[in-house]
Amino acid sequence: VQLQASGGGLVQPGGSLRLSCAASGNIWRIIRKGWYRQAPGRQREVVALITGSGVTNYADSVKGRFAISGDNAKNTIYLQMNSLKPEDTAVYYCYAGTIGEAYWGQGTQVTVSS
Repeated sequence: VQLQASGGGLVQPGGSLRLSCAASGNIWRIIRKGWYRQAPGRQREVVALITGSGVTNYADSVKGRFAISGDNAKNTIYLQMNSLKPEDTAVYYCYAGTIGEAYWGQGTQVTVSS
């Protein structure tokens, strides 16, 4: 499984960004996809996950502001991030999980600053 993420950048507090992650390879093995993030000096943490049937889970810190969605035809997931805060600044990583394995895309930097 290969993951290609895009969409990071610099945005002011209160702004929005949308991240995309396209999967290729043995995608039939994937049972769960999502996004993690890692801020400087902190451990990587889950942001949002979505299963193949569309069930979603969010970190408490992003509930109501972020939305994860998937386009099965394009093998792509999206993370719509609204009302961004400086504490959302991090490198965001696309994730795909199979039974027993985890795959990661390259990180994409999201910086929220005025």
